[in-house]
Amino acid sequence: MIAIIKYNAGNVQSVLHALQRMGVDAILTDDPAVISSASRVIVPGVGHAGSAMAYLRERRLDTLIAGLRQPVLGICLGLQLMCRHSEEGNTKCMDIFDTDIKLFQSPLLKVPQVGWNNIYDYKSSIFNELEEAAFVYTVHSYYAPLSDATIATTDYIIPYSSALQKENFYAVQFHPEKSGDVGETILKNFISI
Repeated sequence: MIAIIKYNAGNVQSVLHALQRMGVDAILTDDPAVISSASRVIVPGVGHAGSAMAYLRERRLDTLIAGLRQPVLGICLGLQLMCRHSEEGNTKCMDIFDTDIKLFQSPLLKVPQVGWNNIYDYKSSIFNELEEAAFVYTVHSYYAPLSDATIATTDYIIPYSSALQKENFYAVQFHPEKSGDVGETILKNFISI
């Protein structure tokens, strides 16, 4: 069973529905016992880093998530919360990935980035069976810079990490649950890890 972390963020239901459409047994929960015993854990979300981290800390889910040994996938805000720090609300995050989240700065391109963009330079099995430069759906104002943990890259204003991995922790800045066949392939690959 896959546990989808329920916390102070939007869009968690769409991930649950995407997995259910794929025939995957998943539950939306903030119960530490359920999360700990799940075969996989997903940290999805759209929202503000500060309020999301406050919810996780209040329930001690931040330390629980950081200590998990099963495969964990962060999606969008989930990726950002798994990093060290976010400029959004000057927020201390879970420090799983040794990188800081930055706000896009551009006088020419709109922020947030909303819509379809491609990912490239794959370095993980979660991208198995995808063509290079596959298109995914994105909605975000903040990004993770390129780092040793980068396993896919996207260009918007600058090249940035569209996906990160460290040991059993994976994270994507885009929304696989809204990215059609490409997103479904990524979710299937994560489930098969």
